[in-house]
Amino acid sequence: MQLGPVDSTTSAFARQRTLALSDVTLRPGFWSKWQETNHKVSLRHGFEQLERFGNFNNLMLAAGKGEGEYARPVFMDSDVYKWLEAIGYELACNPDPELEKMADYAIGLVEAAQGEDGYLNSYWDVVEPDRRWADLDHGHELYCAGHLFQAAVAYVRATGDRRLLDVSIRFADYIDSVFGPGKRAGTPGHPEIEMALVELYRETGERRYLDLAVYFVDMRGQGVLHHNRFGGSAYYQDHAPVREQTTVEGHAVRQLYLTTGLADIYMETGEEALLDVLMQQWHNMVSRKLFITGGVGSQHSGEAFGEAYELPNERCYCETCAQIASIMWNWRMLLITGERRFADLIERTLYNGFLSGVSLDGRCYFYVNPLMSRGTEPLLGRKHIVRPAWHGCACCPPNVMRLLASLQHYLATTDERGLLIHQYAPAEIRTTAGDVAIAVRMETNFPWDGAVKFTVEEAGNWALRLRVPDWAASPAVTVTGGAASFTEADGYIVLERSWQAGDVVEMTVAMEPMLVEGHPRVDPTRNSVAIVRGPLVYCLEGVDQDAGVNLFDVEIDVNVPLSTSWNDDLLGGLVTVAGTGVVADPSGWQETLYRPISASSAAVKEATKLVAVPYYAWANRGANTMRVWIPRA
Repeated sequence: MQLGPVDSTTSAFARQRTLALSDVTLRPGFWSKWQETNHKVSLRHGFEQLERFGNFNNLMLAAGKGEGEYARPVFMDSDVYKWLEAIGYELACNPDPELEKMADYAIGLVEAAQGEDGYLNSYWDVVEPDRRWADLDHGHELYCAGHLFQAAVAYVRATGDRRLLDVSIRFADYIDSVFGPGKRAGTPGHPEIEMALVELYRETGERRYLDLAVYFVDMRGQGVLHHNRFGGSAYYQDHAPVREQTTVEGHAVRQLYLTTGLADIYMETGEEALLDVLMQQWHNMVSRKLFITGGVGSQHSGEAFGEAYELPNERCYCETCAQIASIMWNWRMLLITGERRFADLIERTLYNGFLSGVSLDGRCYFYVNPLMSRGTEPLLGRKHIVRPAWHGCACCPPNVMRLLASLQHYLATTDERGLLIHQYAPAEIRTTAGDVAIAVRMETNFPWDGAVKFTVEEAGNWALRLRVPDWAASPAVTVTGGAASFTEADGYIVLERSWQAGDVVEMTVAMEPMLVEGHPRVDPTRNSVAIVRGPLVYCLEGVDQDAGVNLFDVEIDVNVPLSTSWNDDLLGGLVTVAGTGVVADPSGWQETLYRPISASSAAVKEATKLVAVPYYAWANRGANTMRVWIPRA
């Protein structure tokens, strides 16, 4: 089976079973275009950038064959591994000799760089060979190892090629010989290896890998890290034992990679204390620390979660990797519980906070995803804010690639009753639930249209469950043209019957644009609204407004209905939302910043039309002003 990132098929404490990547085929539609661009453009672009920035040469230096100086930062190897993981997922469904040749080259470098004892990290081998494991806080040795293990599992599942897996087993065995009870005490400053060790256990059946993941989790809060950056132990999620951490804190990617690993451990061990703390952390995140786009991370300092309701617009961080980590965590929580809320947050994050991280042409990437822009980067003077082709710290681009390459993994699952649909996209699904064969074709123009059609292609007795999105009112459902009788459970419509080939299920949810307000304690959104339509958050870009309109002078009339229109030639084709607003004339202020309130303080305002585009599409037309939250008129 060409399984995807998570194999829950034998996990005793997962309610749902993941499908093989080859069980789900995306058909022409919104996500297939992104996946095609990833295949044809991004993965090849990634190879060029890994060559250009020295990642490959670092591995050659570790093998005694490279030239020149080591290229930093210390975790450059991990970018190669994420890119290889993406290649693995891509080859599972779309064989490509050119990509396979690129991967063969990179795998050969990895094999050559591994030491005789199994250790593998180009930085510590080349730059500081006498200081292995000396800097667990920031050395990223275990972090890089985790990404290697995930690449290896992806590649062997996709192709049957064991080279990376054999390298990983040797390295994992070496790490297990160093760390553990009665051995060296330690835990990674940057979590990642925990989820990777669990997946390596699922792939190999070697229990030691699961036990090592549990060990690293148990050592958090035990004083083995040094906490010498960004305010101390919470930055590293080391301020308390894991089972006592009830809020999300510190570096956002670190935090959510850790929660992802905890969820993986729960699926295999069933330790209720872990699930209890995960539920508390999830509630803390979504009720106090989540941006409307699904983004997380309020502070540039430490790339960190902030205080409750600390959700700035212009200076939010919302690192692309953090959104990916959130999707990974929510996917595992969905597998564990079967509850719609986790699939809802995956949807919100996929279409908005994640997708804004990559340009429409698949060649440029945001590291930070603000919700308001003056057209320049606020922390870098007058540098125009556009997506660069790569980054000196390039964790995000290959992370985007591996998620897009494995996107079909997140559409559907099975359980003993049948098939569950979590995300809507044109696709063909052929799988089994127990000993029952299931074949379904899904057709939709989602996210532009709320109609979804399912055609059953193989007879059988099973349950079809369809998520009702949290933004949708009660959907209309028919079966083969007639009114359907169904129940609802965990936020899903349940249609259980003896299906015949040719049966058609149609579900329609309304996709009217709406205005959304923020919690009154989120001060930057006070007296403002955001435009949302279906799963998409919208934004205003300066280029779409009337000439001379400054986005920082506009207000929206919340009493005038919004309208929509399809624009085939705009940003790859999309639905725009139009509203009515006013533009305030600030000229009366002249050079004054502050003045007493008086009758003359009211600004002159002129009516204007406001045009909004999906947030994911912003910054694809050069440097531009943008805002998600719009003051009320």
